Amino acid sequence: MPEDRHGPVNRGTLPMRIPPALNIHRHDTGNRTLVTLTGEIDLNSAPLVRASLERCLHDGIRAIDVNVTGVTFCDCSGLNAFLYSLLHTAAAGGSLRLLHPSPALERLVTLTGSGSLFLTLPDALAGSRPPSQRPPLYEAAHRVAPAWPPRLGGVL
Repeated sequence: MPEDRHGPVNRGTLPMRIPPALNIHRHDTGNRTLVTLTGEIDLNSAPLVRASLERCLHDGIRAIDVNVTGVTFCDCSGLNAFLYSLLHTAAAGGSLRLLHPSPALERLVTLTGSGSLFLTLPDALAGSRPPSQRPPLYEAAHRVAPAWPPRLGGVL
């Protein structure tokens, strides 16, 4: 098999594509953190996003800003990771904001109608003791989906 400076080359097949990396950087300032994401958020990297944001809550951070300026791709699994983290942050009495989304990410958030969710909790609550009443998104985080009643004829 022919070789080049990187090792064996299999001519006649397409080269293997190395999946793009997602880089996560966190900078804490008191009770607030800035998480900067660069790269692609997809089915493989979304669990990293979710775990990183979950770690902030575990560390007592309640105000989470996520800089997504460097995110070059985000699919529905990435959006799901943000929504999951948003609901858990809200249930803990905190706030999560997406900063500087690309036009594609902004479109995904807009098309799904989830944009206003990232602005629901006021910053005044962030970093303080949890309020005496439940935060607005608490119910959404703990709601059980209602069962659909069967239609006549048994076909949905």
